[in-house]
Amino acid sequence: MYISVPDGSNYLKGLLLLIRKDNKITKEEHELITRIGKNLGFDETFIEEALQEILHNRFISITPPVFSTKVIAEKFLKDGLVIAASDNEIHSAEEEWLLSVAEKNNIGKEWIYVEKSLIRKNGNKTVSLEADSLRIKY
Repeated sequence: MYISVPDGSNYLKGLLLLIRKDNKITKEEHELITRIGKNLGFDETFIEEALQEILHNRFISITPPVFSTKVIAEKFLKDGLVIAASDNEIHSAEEEWLLSVAEKNNIGKEWIYVEKSLIRKNGNKTVSLEADSLRIKY
């Protein structure tokens, strides 16, 4: 599925803001963000710099991203839940962030809770991410 440049940028930035919520970046989060960033066509150096900066740069806007379609927003939220659960704990600040993104994109919190329970049922293991099927259309 092709997405716009603004949607791709919001996708990566939103996930970076998510991992900042618990004030740590785990190895698993790092790997997942790098994978998603590459899938979206971002340069690996840019991704690394963004990961290094996200915890310390307080000038980055923390406004929840709004996507052009509900489908993209749902893909983002699913990947966000996978990333949040990658350290075997969805921190309350991470969940609140994802709920705020859902609200801004007119997705009910019930949807988030269903997806969260599916991730728990699968033992936080993921073979694929939603972003694996996304490409930015320039």
